Amino acid sequence: MRPRLRLFIGADEPDMSTIAEPEVTIKLEELTRILADAIIWDRTWIHDFADDEVRISADLFEVLSAYSHMRPSA
Repeated sequence: MRPRLRLFIGADEPDMSTIAEPEVTIKLEELTRILADAIIWDRTWIHDFADDEVRISADLFEVLSAYSHMRPSA
């Protein structure tokens, strides 16, 4: 008897969208120093990652939100 062919539809593969990217911890001081330097020198990689989301703590978000709404002093 001839073996039957089976149609592969990809269901046997693991769902790649559920695999989380590895996370790394870095001190805010080091991160801001690196970002500030890259922004000053207009490094291309800053633009490459401009649309990426970054996870931060809720209290840091509150401080950054308040700071961004402050008027510059005269």
